Amino acid sequence: MGRKKGVAEFEESPPDDFDPSNPYKDPVVMLEMREHIVREKWIDIEKAKILRERLRWCYRIEGVNHLQKCRHLVQQYLDSTRGIGWGKDQRPPCLHGPKVEATAESE
Repeated sequence: MGRKKGVAEFEESPPDDFDPSNPYKDPVVMLEMREHIVREKWIDIEKAKILRERLRWCYRIEGVNHLQKCRHLVQQYLDSTRGIGWGKDQRPPCLHGPKVEATAESE
């Protein structure tokens, strides 16, 4: 027997009846929510890997001009790696979230 051709079927949205205040109320919904979170994290990680490969390619192709010509890829890669990965859920967002630019108010 060979592999089945096609795309795997799964629900892409989080479960509707998940209660974050009482996650253990329904164990099936809790596991579906966990699977959803893990799936979304893997998607973010793989997007960052793709951007990293594009950045490597740009560095190799552009040579000495890579600082100017690959700047947009560097910014996209840095933005995509902020706040993703495992073990960062318990940290406050200020430590692993996107960089917050302070606005200078004139006095």
